[in-house]
Amino acid sequence: MATTQMTKRVGARRSTVALKALMAVSGLIMVGYLLLHMYGNLKVFSGQVAFDEYSHHLRTIGEPLLPESGLLWIIRVVLLAAIIAHVYSAVVLTVRDRKATRTGSGPRYKSKQNKRGFQRSYASFTLRWGGVIIFLFIIFHLLNLTTNDIAPGGASASPYERVLNTFGEWYMVLVYTIALLAVGFHLRHGVWAAGMTLGANTSVKARRNLNVLAYALSGIITIGFLIPPYAILFGWVG
Repeated sequence: MATTQMTKRVGARRSTVALKALMAVSGLIMVGYLLLHMYGNLKVFSGQVAFDEYSHHLRTIGEPLLPESGLLWIIRVVLLAAIIAHVYSAVVLTVRDRKATRTGSGPRYKSKQNKRGFQRSYASFTLRWGGVIIFLFIIFHLLNLTTNDIAPGGASASPYERVLNTFGEWYMVLVYTIALLAVGFHLRHGVWAAGMTLGANTSVKARRNLNVLAYALSGIITIGFLIPPYAILFGWVG
């Protein structure tokens, strides 16, 4: 009986480590995509012709080896797989964490700092609730600027005009600001946690550098995505 219980515990630990690694790798894939997407968004400063040509070029990369939009669909499939893996590992780990921090008398880590009497960590707030906000925002973002189903300011066949029409409305800039702040907080802790999971905690200096990298990436991506909306809103573009 003791051997069986020990085997189950070892298996659970290994499974948890694997899930954390899956979350880390899938998260880093999404970080890479965000950096490329941010670079593309900044091309709005080059004008309509350049921005629309860039958008069209994304659909022709790899031709004739790949069909039209072939590379785009490969990126989409990889990104979707990363999102599914990330969400799945997050949900399973969250459930396990809650089970592990409960006893017969109720949740542990009670604290007077929270009105409900339980300590809520920075990580749980930014990663869990921030993740929910980001997931909902992704759906909205696709319906807005990709499929053109939600078109505040007017629909258009031109990607450049869709962006200008969207961010010409102040409330859309506000929506994107809230979502991107959630992305920034999520990245700040997520990049750090991913690095720790993948072995970047070998020394105090390594942890310090990882912390700087997490702040830098979250800041660059958040600010980089917010520059075009505010530039359009204040009339600096278009």
